[in-house]
Amino acid sequence: MDHYDPQQTNDYMQPEEDWDRDLLLDPAWEKQQRKTFTAWCNSHLRKAGTQIENIEEDFRDGLKLMLLLEVISGERLAKPERGKMRVHKISNVNKALDFIASKGVKLVSIGAEEIVDGNVKMTLGMIWTIILRFAIQDISVEETSAKEGLLLWCQRKTAPYKNVNIQNFHISWKDGLGFCALIHRHRPELIDYGKLRKDDPLTNLNTAFDVAEKYLDIPKMLDAEDIVGTARPDEKAIMTYVSSFYHAFSGAQKAETAANRICKVLAVNQENEQLMEDYEKLASDLLEWIRRTIPWLENRAPENTMQAMQQKLEDFRDYRRLHKPPKVQEKCQLEINFNTLQTKLRLSNRPAFMPSEGKMVSDINNAWGGLEQAEKGYEEWLLNEIRRLERLDHLAEKFRQKASIHEAWTDGKEAMLQQKDYETATLSEIKALLKKHEAFESDLAAHQDRVEQIAAIAQELNELDYYDSPSVNARCQKICDQWDNLGALTQKRREALERTEKLLETIDQLYLEYAKRAAPFNNWMEGAMEDLQDTFIVHTIEEIQGLTTAHEQFKATLPDADKERQAILGIHNEVSKIVQTYHVNMAGTNPYTTITPHEINGKWEHVRQLVPRRDQALMEEHARQQQNERLRKQFGAQANVIGPWIQTKMEEIGRISIEMHGTLEDQLNHLRQYEKSIVNYKPKIDQLEGDHQQIQEALIFDNKHTNYTMEHIRVGWEQLLTTIARTINEVENQILTRDAKGISQEQMNEFRASFNHFDRGEAEFARIMSIVDPNRLGVVTFQAFIDFMSRETADTDTADQVMASFKILAGDKNYITVDELRRELPPDQAEYCIARMAPYNGRDAVPGALDYMSFSTALYGESDL
Repeated sequence: MDHYDPQQTNDYMQPEEDWDRDLLLDPAWEKQQRKTFTAWCNSHLRKAGTQIENIEEDFRDGLKLMLLLEVISGERLAKPERGKMRVHKISNVNKALDFIASKGVKLVSIGAEEIVDGNVKMTLGMIWTIILRFAIQDISVEETSAKEGLLLWCQRKTAPYKNVNIQNFHISWKDGLGFCALIHRHRPELIDYGKLRKDDPLTNLNTAFDVAEKYLDIPKMLDAEDIVGTARPDEKAIMTYVSSFYHAFSGAQKAETAANRICKVLAVNQENEQLMEDYEKLASDLLEWIRRTIPWLENRAPENTMQAMQQKLEDFRDYRRLHKPPKVQEKCQLEINFNTLQTKLRLSNRPAFMPSEGKMVSDINNAWGGLEQAEKGYEEWLLNEIRRLERLDHLAEKFRQKASIHEAWTDGKEAMLQQKDYETATLSEIKALLKKHEAFESDLAAHQDRVEQIAAIAQELNELDYYDSPSVNARCQKICDQWDNLGALTQKRREALERTEKLLETIDQLYLEYAKRAAPFNNWMEGAMEDLQDTFIVHTIEEIQGLTTAHEQFKATLPDADKERQAILGIHNEVSKIVQTYHVNMAGTNPYTTITPHEINGKWEHVRQLVPRRDQALMEEHARQQQNERLRKQFGAQANVIGPWIQTKMEEIGRISIEMHGTLEDQLNHLRQYEKSIVNYKPKIDQLEGDHQQIQEALIFDNKHTNYTMEHIRVGWEQLLTTIARTINEVENQILTRDAKGISQEQMNEFRASFNHFDRGEAEFARIMSIVDPNRLGVVTFQAFIDFMSRETADTDTADQVMASFKILAGDKNYITVDELRRELPPDQAEYCIARMAPYNGRDAVPGALDYMSFSTALYGESDL
């Protein structure tokens, strides 16, 4: 673009009349442009150490205008006039305008005189032209430039933000989110975009302007209130502000591009250096491996064993199969890396790589050739050595196999032949050991051939100069010496077994005789001990005398028993003499019996100790039986007197209860005197109890001197006391009944006579029994009979009388009140009735009414009685 035509660029450079009309139409635009353009100019002037305060005044002399153009263009303008006259000022402004025109900008309707005169509209138009030329014209984005390029840049940068839609340079920026999005896109750490709200434009705009001023070096060119308070913000002011953001971030992008270019160059250089280091290390490792491997392949020192040679062959095969192939691969990779490195160096205009001395590809190829030369013949030499050792190993293995079989057979044989198990064996075990020894002698003779074969093979290995001949000879000699020793030990063991057999046969005969005599004697002693310790229970003197006679007869047999004991022990002593004389180690015991002399002596001594104990026990029991007989006689004498006495008294009481005459008081006095005479007999009962306790403590269970037991006496005594007490109580109750019902003495006598002659077979018996015996016990007391007779002869029912009395107190009502009871009866009897009477529930009931009818019936049971 050669120049900016104000009429072609949104009519920015209109004639003066147009500027007046615009300002009249919207004074807010002039205010926004003045503020924005002033801040934009100061952002450049501060680089020269100055600034402006009033845009139409401070550019009038042209000096700061020229300085501004020098700063933003980076070029030197013509030398300014320093005079203060108008002509000097016009000259300086013209120099500035000429410089602007020289940059391809066509100025229309803007002259130096208007600027010098301080024309606001012309001054703002001039500054806007400068901004378009130096801040916006060079913007280029995707084949668009200037204003369209700046708008496209804004749209591209804010595209990820859904609540931002940049379509122009006025109302699209009112909510402030566009400015915040530009900052967050390039410097996300400066703004927490997620917390911003579209309905809070003042906060959004202030946030963006403050952050831009503090962190991006973009001066605050507008106030948030100016933008929010205007229906359509000034487009020139917004474009100027947004262009500052573009230049701030494009500068950072250029620095990043430059850093990337440097990093790319350094990365290439580092990669080449790493390839050089890898080559050097790989070449060094490969040459070192070749240096270590060649001496191993050239070593032809033979081994003495097949195993060692086979290990060498296996190592060589591992070398060919496992170790060499990776090194072949490393050698190939080394050459590839070398060629790749040289190609990369050539393409990046760097000098060719020269490896360290001795590490050229040709040096490695020469070393590799020496390695392959050393391999030749090594495998063939290994196979020849293995075939040579195989012949020797066959004989050596044959020797070892036969020697091992022989040694395994002889293992433990010397210890077996030297053991003295026969010293503790029984006769049957000795015979078994002899049979076993004969079998071993046959087995020993069969192994003679193998020993001769082992000696022959050892001789052949010596003649062939086997490397391990010393150990073979030592082993062969040990086998031969052991063989001779086995023969000597075999003969010695046979002699010992045969000698021991003869001695044990003699001892066996003695053992058998001992067993035949010891068994019955032992049984006799055990029976005697059982009899002597047997507990006896006797109840009479005759029984204890019989036991004493039997014991005396047993003691008479003890001398003969002692002679038999000494004879049995003599047999055992003879065995002991043989054992001591011939040093026979008797590990076992008599096979025919488990009875030892120690047991015989122990039991005999026990029998001797039990005899006097038995004597003492029989004597003590005899004395105890005599004492028991005295106790039986003493108890029997007393019981035979007390028993009949109790029976007599029981009969007397029965007669007294029927035959009593006189007044009830006379009868009561007579009975109490009779009771006293019975109670006075109690000491004799107590004495009999003492005798009975002695009998129980002596465990006496029968007594032929009496038919009475203590239990019989106790029951009779208790029945006697109970009967007299009941008879007395009956008379006392008759007195109470007589006094309560007004029965005369003559009536009482008549009742007694009727009771004594009561016939149970009468027709009315069932009815009368249901009254006098309500619990159906089958017993009728005289007291119950009196109650019945008094009821039968009475004029009215007692319950009806009480009920009629309550009705009088109640004033002929069917209920009675609490107050009436407390008024008519004594206090304690009134409260008694109140506590027990149920509430009256009839139709004529009043509060507090009580049912005296139910109460009366409950007092006497059913009124029919």
